[in-house]
Amino acid sequence: MVKHHDGDQRLTIGQVARRSGFGIETVRFYERNGLIEHPPRRPSGYRQYPESVIFRLRFIKRAKELGFSLREIKELLSLRVDPTTTCSDIRERAEAKIADIEGKIQSLERMKEVLTGLTASCGGAGPVSECPILEALQREEGR
Repeated sequence: MVKHHDGDQRLTIGQVARRSGFGIETVRFYERNGLIEHPPRRPSGYRQYPESVIFRLRFIKRAKELGFSLREIKELLSLRVDPTTTCSDIRERAEAKIADIEGKIQSLERMKEVLTGLTASCGGAGPVSECPILEALQREEGR
């Protein structure tokens, strides 16, 4: 860790990775995709990340855990620094994500119902060639 002239700590990519809970390649990926800024380099060629990147990476991690895509996270990050953004703008994004999650839940419930019916039709005995689950999957494929 190196102290910068403004008093902020400067970290290597390994330190950033350890402290944020991400791997080095993930940190590089987020950098390439504009989720974190390209840090300045020391004369030795090593990158020097500001300590604030840890908080940004933790934000990304929490947003991912809530189901936001990287594109949506990038948008949230840009809204966060836009002085014209209101809480209502962020709420709209969160409500859209809730609707997206609800749609996924309904889709998963339909898949579960179909698989439950298929497994109920299978007695678990007999040759694979007579498996009602495989037969049902083949019928769907042939439509």
